[in-house]
Amino acid sequence: MNIGVIIGRYQDIDGVSLETEKWIQVLKKMGHSVCILSGGYPNYYSKSPHHCNLPSLSFFSPECEWEQKRAFFYPDEDPDELLSHLERTTERLTKEIFKWVVKNKIESLLVENALALPCHLSMGMAIKNIIDYGALHVVTHDHDFSWERDKRYQSPHKEVMDIMHDTFPPKNKQVKHAVINEFSQRYLKEKFGLESLVVPNVMDFSAPYAKKDNYNKFLLKRLGLHKNVIPLFQMTRIVKRKGILTALDLVHRLGDPNVKLVISGTWADDERLGYYKKLLNKIHKHNLQDSVVFAKHCISHQRSKNHGGKPVYSLSDAYAHATACTFFSHYEGFGNAFVESALAKRPIFVNNYKPVYWPDIGSKGFRTVMIENDKLTDEAVSEIDTIIHNKKLCKEIGEYNFALGKKYFSYEVLEELLTELFTV
Repeated sequence: MNIGVIIGRYQDIDGVSLETEKWIQVLKKMGHSVCILSGGYPNYYSKSPHHCNLPSLSFFSPECEWEQKRAFFYPDEDPDELLSHLERTTERLTKEIFKWVVKNKIESLLVENALALPCHLSMGMAIKNIIDYGALHVVTHDHDFSWERDKRYQSPHKEVMDIMHDTFPPKNKQVKHAVINEFSQRYLKEKFGLESLVVPNVMDFSAPYAKKDNYNKFLLKRLGLHKNVIPLFQMTRIVKRKGILTALDLVHRLGDPNVKLVISGTWADDERLGYYKKLLNKIHKHNLQDSVVFAKHCISHQRSKNHGGKPVYSLSDAYAHATACTFFSHYEGFGNAFVESALAKRPIFVNNYKPVYWPDIGSKGFRTVMIENDKLTDEAVSEIDTIIHNKKLCKEIGEYNFALGKKYFSYEVLEELLTELFTV
C-alpha cells in the first residue's frame, strides 16, 4: 500500500516527530511504501523523492503564526479578516496536498497530530477537505488534543471554536483514530462517540542503544564535564509542563558537586521564553551555574556535524553517558523519555504525571523513584541519592526496566497494532 504521511515538522526531537519515524520504519518493514509531506525538516532535510516539503505547513510559517495570533493570542473584535485568511489559505493548501496525493498515488493517509491539536488551523482544515472527498483510507495518529492544553486553544470567536469542533478531531466514518493513551480513548468515546485504538509510544528494543563508542566518547568533555561526574540527563524540550524546575531542586538538595544536570532540549518551543527565564533564575538562586548544562548545541535527533565541523550527538549517544534520567513532568500525552530510559537501561526519576503515567506505564511494574504532585520529599531525594551513587543498583534497575519495556513498548507490539489500523 502507498501510505502518505502528513506532519507539521519531521526529523526533529519532539515526540510527534520521533514517534512518526518509528511508525514509518515499521510500516516499511511490513512492506508498505511511505511518502512524507512536511512543513519542515528542521535538522536533516532529505533530498529523497519520498520526502516532500511544503513550507506553509510549518508551525513557524507566516500563515500559521498569523492564524494562531488572531485566533487565540491577540484576537480582533471582528473575526472576518481571520476567517477570510483561513478560507484562502485552506483552499490553497487543499490543492497542494491533493496534487501530492495524486502524484504519489497515495492510497492511505496517515495524519500525524495535525487533526488533533489545532496548532495549525488551515493545515487541519485542508486535510479535512481531502478526507471529505472520501477516496482515501485514513488513519489519524493523535498525540494530544486541544482540551488537554488548558486555555491555550480557547478563542472568543464562535466561528473559530466551531472550526475546531468540526475538524479537531474529524468525525468521518472512514477515519481510524489511533491515540497514545487510555484517557484519550475514553474521552473520544464519551465526548464524540468515536472509537479509537490505543497505540503506545515504542522503541526498538532489538537494536543497540545508549552504547559508548569512539564517536561519542568525548561527549561529556564537549559539555565541559570531567569523567568523574554523575550526569543526570533531562531529555526533554524546555517547556513548563516538563517539570525541569523540580530537577533543579533535586540537584540543589543532593548537594553533591559531582552531580550535573544536562538539559538536552531547546527553548524554541517555550513561548515568550518565560519558563526558560525561570530556570535561569533558579539556577542563580541556588548557585547551580556549575551544575547545569544546556546541551542543545551538541545533542539532537541523530548524529551529524555542526557548521564548525564538530560532532552533534544523537539521543542514543546522550543516554550512553547518563547515570540516570529526570522526568518530573506535570502532564504528558505519553512520555517518550520514559521508554527511552528503559531502552537505555538507565534509572529514571519521575513525577506521577497526569493523566497517563500510572494507568498506562507505572502500573506495569517499572522500578522508578516516583513523586506525587511535584513534591520532592526527603525520602525521594534520599532514594535517588542512593541509586546514583551505586553502579550495581543502577545496572540492576536498568536491566529490569529494559525487560518490561520490551514486553510492552517494543516494535513488535507496534507492528501488531499497525496491522490492525492499515487493514482495509
